Formats: sequence, structure tokens, C-alpha cells
Amino acid sequence: MQDILRMTKENAESLINKKESDFFDKKSARISGHKVEKAAVAFANSDGGELVLGLEDRAMSSKDGEIWSGLESIEAYNGILQSLHSLNPSIDFRYNFISCDDYRGIVLQIFIEKSMEVAKCSDGKVYQRVGAQSLPISDPNKILALAFAKGAKSFESSGLDELPPEEIVDSTEIRDFCENLSPVQEPLAFCINEGLIDRRTFTPSCAAALLFADNPQAVLPRRCGVRVVFYDTKMDIPEREHLKVNKSFSGPMYKLLHNVSREVTGIMSNISIMTTNGLEKISYPPEAIWEVLVNALIHRDYSISDDVYVYIYQNRIEIRSPGKLPGIVNISNYLDVRYSRNPKIVRNLARYKNPPNKDLGEGLNTVFQKMKEWKLKEPMLLEEGNYVKVIISHTRLASAEELVLEYLENNLEIRNGVARDITGIHSENQMKEVFYRLRDKNLIERVPDRKGKAAAWRKVARTI
Repeated sequence: MQDILRMTKENAESLINKKESDFFDKKSARISGHKVEKAAVAFANSDGGELVLGLEDRAMSSKDGEIWSGLESIEAYNGILQSLHSLNPSIDFRYNFISCDDYRGIVLQIFIEKSMEVAKCSDGKVYQRVGAQSLPISDPNKILALAFAKGAKSFESSGLDELPPEEIVDSTEIRDFCENLSPVQEPLAFCINEGLIDRRTFTPSCAAALLFADNPQAVLPRRCGVRVVFYDTKMDIPEREHLKVNKSFSGPMYKLLHNVSREVTGIMSNISIMTTNGLEKISYPPEAIWEVLVNALIHRDYSISDDVYVYIYQNRIEIRSPGKLPGIVNISNYLDVRYSRNPKIVRNLARYKNPPNKDLGEGLNTVFQKMKEWKLKEPMLLEEGNYVKVIISHTRLASAEELVLEYLENNLEIRNGVARDITGIHSENQMKEVFYRLRDKNLIERVPDRKGKAAAWRKVARTI
């Protein structure tokens, strides 16, 4: 029998007063099994969450002792737990029984994980968590879009009825590819064996077009391109006059990756930034840029009609890829969990003589490792709506104080604007606080008679 966790009155009050949200819901212990299914399925179809049973609605009473209204025994929750265990497809959840000496009854706390498939209630209905609500999804197209987003279904396997198979098997790309296989294979046989062309209808798949069509953009417009944009500024929201490059790239995926990589490298070679050694050409670990770019193309959701975007700024690179993180992958575990939304694309790219995805599953780990080796801050990975964005900043791993002192080893003085450039600090006042901390340690001093924008700091002269 599972133990009952004892909760202090303070923690119980915190649970009672916790606001319902995208990740938290609370219900009466008298709730029906179907309503529990509805809440749990909604969490599973979103990003997971916590469901607490045994807490009445605040509108029913203002007294915490009346809101906490659990059942008298663990066994009383058997029906509810059985309804969750009976769901098909199953959902991943764990639970605790909680009591508090100051309140009556046992409360059931359930933690639901994000599901790998589209979760459904026992009556077949689909729900998704939106804010503090569990909303139904009845439109088949929206349910299919949810399946694509989770990676339970992959758009790469969708058939392209309007595309003649000759567009794939007679392409320059697949001819060169098959000639380099060991043993050499005939393109049509290879495509059928790999599930890239249907063996009964000879209909090419989306994956076949993305990998081997000479012009995939013609059959998959705005689903297979990459846009490279360069803003000559550090601003978070650039102005129109900062736009210097805006180019679109398409083509079979292997060539597309290399063409985009060359463009990004070329742009960066012309950017100079302020460092502790003065003005220098910008540089990032080439492996880091490459791996993020590869991940953006091979793991994106191709059911979404949009391109991958590479935004280059003076002090950072942002790569935005359509689609949420697939399956059980989330912001907390993406370095530890392997999950491929497009396994056919991943598998066949790995068969190139010089595969772009050489170390399968290690791409983002390589990015973090290389940034650390170059003493640059680790990348940021964000989910923004229906997109995943990776930000690679050109910010040194050292503290702001260390960077200021390092700069003054090579320069007579430092001003606030220069210091912000080399430390990545945006606020002028925050930068002043760094100067004041170094001043209080008697490491730097104000340059005399310099005020306003001309104000500067220098190292304290040491007497022997």
C-alpha cells in the first residue's frame, strides 16, 4: 500500500491557494472519473501538469478547512485511478496521497507527463490544456496537427500525389547519392525499400522530396526553405535600416545545409565586435552553428507551412524552427532525451558519405560542449508558440568584473558603452554597478574631469 505523505499546514495552505494555470488544476474529490480523464488527457496533450483532487472550489467557501475536503481513505480513490490506468493510448502519470493534521481527509495529487501520442478519453474525445481550461478538440485537422506536433505522426511520410516518381528517381541528387552507397543501389529500388516511394502506388513521400527532389520548393512551398537574415545591430528589435541581408535558400536537404552554412559563415566573417582585446572579427565554434542548423532542418515539423529562419545579429545568432519539441522532449530534458520527429530524413542523411548528422542524438550536446570550450555562454533553447528557437550569443563566460579588468589590461580606460558591448549587459545602470563594485575593491577609479557620455574608468595605479 502506498504511503500517505504528511503535509504541514503552511504547505497545505499554499496548495489550497495555488492558482489554476496551464500546468495546474484542482478538483473536488467528488469528481466523476470522466472529468478526471478530461483534465489528465488535456495535460498529456499539452506540456504535462499537476492535478489535485480533494480541493473544493474557493467560491464554495472562504474557509481553508472547508476547501480541503479529501476522501476518508486511499481505497476511495481506486475508481479514479482505475479510469486513468484504463486509457488507451496510455498516459504517463504518477501520484501521491497527501494528508494534513489540520484538515479533513486525504487528497490525491497526480502528476501527468506530456504524452508521445495524442491522448484520448475513454469515449474517444481529445482535450488540450489552454490556460486554466481543458478545451475539446473535435476538428480532425486539428487533431492531426496535434499528432504532427507530438511526433506521433510525421508529415515526412505523407504522400505527394501530384509529384511524379520520376522527379525523385531521375534527380541528380539521388543519382549521386546512390552511386556513393556501398553497395551501389538503383534509385527506384532504394526509394521503395526505404519507404520513400509507396511500393503499390509509386507515390513519393514528403521525405523523398525533401531529400532528393532537385527543386523541393516547387512541391512543398514554404515548408522546405531556409531564410537567412542579417541585421547589422545588437538591438533586440532591429529597425528597417539595420537589415543588410535577406536571402532564401532551397534545394535537396544535404545541399541546402551546406549552402546555408556557407552563407552564415560568410556573413559572420564581415562582422566585428568589441572584445577585451579591442575590435575583433566575430567567431563562434563552427560545430555549434552547424549542429543547430542541422537540428532545425531534420527535426522541424514539416506540416507547418513556414521556413526555417536564421537571424544573424552583431552579437548573436537566432535559429527559429517550425514546430514544438516533439514527443516527450521538453525544455528541461532536451539534452538527455532522444526523439526523432522525422526518422526517414534522419536515417537517410546519415547515409551520405560525409553525413551532416554524424553523431546521432548528440547534436545539441555538441553545441553546449563547444560553446564551453570557446569560453562562450551556453545557448538558450526556447519554445515560442509553434516554434523552437535557439539563441547562440557571443558573450564571454567570464563575469562582467573579469571582462572589465581584462579589457583594462590592454587599454588605458573603459567607457560604459564599451563595457556593455564586451559583457553583454544591456542596462547602463547595471554596468555602473559593476564599475562601483570594482571601485569599492580599489581595483578601478574614475578618470578625472570626464563626465556624461565621456565618463570613463581606469585601473588604480599601484605604488611600489
